[in-house]
Amino acid sequence: QVHMVESGGGLVQAGGSMRLSCAASGRTFSRYNMGWFRQAPGKEREFVGAVSRSGSSTWFATSVKGRFTISRDTAKNTVYLQMNSLKPEDTAVYYCAADEDAIWRYSSVNDYDYWGQGTQVTVSS
Repeated sequence: QVHMVESGGGLVQAGGSMRLSCAASGRTFSRYNMGWFRQAPGKEREFVGAVSRSGSSTWFATSVKGRFTISRDTAKNTVYLQMNSLKPEDTAVYYCAADEDAIWRYSSVNDYDYWGQGTQVTVSS
């Protein structure tokens, strides 16, 4: 099992940047594919981006492609979500998630086995 804690959320103006961190503890971090999701009030949780176990591959939702990047630091057991050119519609609670299965649909909420508690990101206009 792996336990994850997100940090780095807060309030930022539109056009600004923010970096979220997801620190993992427990089982070997490198065994997990990692994803970022977000949930705005009254909406379903949606895929933001994902990174493979090795860190060599990343995927992003169309709405954030070109603005967000993901990286992972195995030595620190941490995955990062760098968010640039933020928009008010990026306002949501952001969650990191871990998947340990051989078959992984990176954009599917249901494919992830472990979740962090979430961190609030608010983008003001």
